[in-house]
Amino acid sequence: MFAYIVRRVLATIPVMAIVALFVFSLLYIAPGDPAAVIAGDQATPDDVERIRASLGLDRPYLVRFGAWVWDIANGDLGVSIFTNLPVSTMIQQRIEPTLSLMIVTLILAVSIAVPMGVMAAWRQGTWIDRAVMGFAVLGFSVPVFVVGYVLAYIFALELDWLPVQGYTPLSRGFWPWFENLILPSVALGSVYIALIARITRATMLEVLQQDYIRTARAKGLNQSGILFLHALKNAAVPIITVIGLGIALLIGGAVVTESVFAIPGLGRLTVDAILRRDYPVIQGVVLLFSFIYVLVNLAIDLAYTLFDPRIRY
Repeated sequence: MFAYIVRRVLATIPVMAIVALFVFSLLYIAPGDPAAVIAGDQATPDDVERIRASLGLDRPYLVRFGAWVWDIANGDLGVSIFTNLPVSTMIQQRIEPTLSLMIVTLILAVSIAVPMGVMAAWRQGTWIDRAVMGFAVLGFSVPVFVVGYVLAYIFALELDWLPVQGYTPLSRGFWPWFENLILPSVALGSVYIALIARITRATMLEVLQQDYIRTARAKGLNQSGILFLHALKNAAVPIITVIGLGIALLIGGAVVTESVFAIPGLGRLTVDAILRRDYPVIQGVVLLFSFIYVLVNLAIDLAYTLFDPRIRY
């Protein structure tokens, strides 16, 4: 097991290197010149060239990429073109809202979706099964920003139960912190819940047909014990896999959700950086998200052995 963990950790190095190359290359060929944005509409071509030279944007591609990789290897993500603040500092200022949103959404989605999928498989063909599948189709069909606007209109504007937008740090209290995350988490988790519920139902339907489930029923075990202790445990590996893969949905959806609910997180920071062509900020945030995704998938791989002892590395 230890050797496997070491191999997987070392395997993240080439993965992150490929991600870094892709991110840098994508921004290098993307349309738009940050020097022109900084200079403004009234600037002359000479003014734009001077700004490009001061920012190092006039250097060759390989020189810029090599310098950028060297800085990252030394823990320097660069400096924002517009704020002149270190990118690492800007990320530290914005990371709490994003992590809070993703963690609450993950807990909410798993807590709702897994029981929904189990119940749909247990009651296959009934109105419960059709209702869960209908919700799953609806969750995949409606964009996150539409769900966000509908929830904000109903529960914030009409009923005045929850805040419309904004974020309260956890240091100011649990309820003010959680209150601002309810609507964004539900909106962001709608697609995630639909995905997990469908996979849980499909996996549970297969497991419930196994011989050991029929044996457990013949022994007189109660239905809840059969579903959650026997069937769900043996169906856990595909469910955990889709939960790990769904982290990408949370990362992508966080950008839209934070914009809808005005949450000052990394998603809003990314959008603002893209609009201003702030290359160092975009690169730093994308690398951070990629690293988090790689770590989550590593944790998912290690969790397999806890649910299925037959898996050994």
